[in-house]
Amino acid sequence: MDHADGDIVELLNADAASSIVFVCEHASAHIPASLNNLGLPETALGSHVAWDPGALALAKGLARRFDALLVAAKTSRLVYDCNRPPDAPDAMPARSEVVDIPGNATLTGAEKAARVARYYAPFRRALADVLTRREAPVLVTVHSFTPVYHGASRDVEIGILHDDDARLADAMLAAAQGSGRHVVRRNEPYGPKDGVTHTLKEHAVPAGHLNVMLEVRNDLIADAHAQRAMTDTLAGWLDRALAATQARV
Repeated sequence: MDHADGDIVELLNADAASSIVFVCEHASAHIPASLNNLGLPETALGSHVAWDPGALALAKGLARRFDALLVAAKTSRLVYDCNRPPDAPDAMPARSEVVDIPGNATLTGAEKAARVARYYAPFRRALADVLTRREAPVLVTVHSFTPVYHGASRDVEIGILHDDDARLADAMLAAAQGSGRHVVRRNEPYGPKDGVTHTLKEHAVPAGHLNVMLEVRNDLIADAHAQRAMTDTLAGWLDRALAATQARV
């Protein structure tokens, strides 16, 4: 990774030997000072609109548990959503849920291209590089979602998401069955039709790497105790899923 890219993407536990690579695309709410907070009010800057609260802590816990590498974006998804391709309308959204993003409303083609080069390209390059360096890598992306979206409460607590390759997701869903502790569903509260599986499609599916996307409702990982408990739960499911899936590979 180029030294200058360290401001954009962080590699944690970079020397880990595990074949698992965890990814947190929405790890940070940071907006560079030059962008003047994208014109947002303070109330929006730390909210789920700007990042995935609790996701980085959860991803770090999982990476430690599996002695695995974690690739984390260090800039708010409102500046550039690293889980979207450059041509996606919500890669640099002018509106997120009910919040207008003034600093994204009138971006020119050149300004969008500059953001792609500055924020997305280093992240994509770093992730591609670490996957290339591992034999039979397993890609696991970690996200959180808000309990209330567009005024509607969500009863799903954990989403196990996949695109065309459902092998690892199927195995995790099977491992979660009967736990009775959480409401777990496939491709909820988002799925491929919502454009949220870009990282999986870009870095895992074409190469045949095992992959899954984890979505956890953010009220369930709001503090360190809850984050440790969720880490225990997801690590158990993932461990059993990997054992079952890799035995069939």
